[in-house]
Amino acid sequence: MTRIDKNPSNGANAVEVRGMVKHYGETKALDGVDLDVREGTVHGVLGPNGAGKTTLVRVLSTLIQPDSGTAMVAGYNVLTQPRQLRRVIGLTGQYASVDEKLSGWENLYMIGRLLDLSRKEARRRSDELLERFSLTEAAKKAAMTYSGGMRRRLDLAASMIGQPSVLYLDEPTTGLDPRTRNEVWDEVKRMVAEGATVLLTTQYMEEAEQLAGELTVIDKGKVIANGGVNALKAKVGGRTLQIQPSDPSQLTAMAIAINDAGLDGLAGSQAVPDDGLLNVPILSDEQLTAVVGLLGARGFGITNIGTHLPSLDEVFLAITGEKPADAAEDIVSDAIPQEVSV
Repeated sequence: MTRIDKNPSNGANAVEVRGMVKHYGETKALDGVDLDVREGTVHGVLGPNGAGKTTLVRVLSTLIQPDSGTAMVAGYNVLTQPRQLRRVIGLTGQYASVDEKLSGWENLYMIGRLLDLSRKEARRRSDELLERFSLTEAAKKAAMTYSGGMRRRLDLAASMIGQPSVLYLDEPTTGLDPRTRNEVWDEVKRMVAEGATVLLTTQYMEEAEQLAGELTVIDKGKVIANGGVNALKAKVGGRTLQIQPSDPSQLTAMAIAINDAGLDGLAGSQAVPDDGLLNVPILSDEQLTAVVGLLGARGFGITNIGTHLPSLDEVFLAITGEKPADAAEDIVSDAIPQEVSV
């Protein structure tokens, strides 16, 4: 399939947001948000409940207007060029928004025609996407007869039918089974490989690691962290040196030796007897070398040694102070209309 590039920008940012502010009464859903999303990438937006993720997506898709700030998407001004912008973006919200009285095929064909695809192209794209999302057998059935997972897949297909330059996925795999979730991930990767740009909001840490090259963490309407997955991991705790001794009974003695030498940092070494491992927080290459040298000099036998970064769940907890929740949405989102005329 050849992607239709409606508004090429020669490798520039596909999304640029500056100073975005949005109030709902006394609540500041967005409080001066800045965001850059590079063209042809998946950019993840993470945050706890009520952080402002869905509000940001709705501003960028012209569903609501901000109180202040600017935003450019695919070369179009979100505030002054909304009609042009809607033709080059796709949106999948937290809940499926298909017409339940129409069949799956009719839903896709209708959206294709609204996007000015020819009858032939709208039919071709509808058939293609129904097959991609394993909905061909149910193509002629009314959407009201679909299961929750099938409706979700149809909603995702609808957002992709116009081959958008920029696709917004707001909690796209909420409620999906693992197999369907993997199908969605594969389709997102395929679109990006063909040149599309994806802005993904999620609280599934595995999803962010699978798809996103860059991450932005927002909390209480403010951006509190930016960077690649590994960069954010390194920022909140560095590496952990994992040591497996030849004799598991020496775990405690090894930890004491490292502690006495002042090489275990502020967090301290942690013996994990069940795994036969000693975990040592490492903040520098020099510390790593010193720990290994010390254990060798003390005569401790080592079977295996390695380092790892903290998990993205640990990063999320460290940055926001909250554990990631499953299938979360913004607190104020229920009060916002989800439709807009084209």
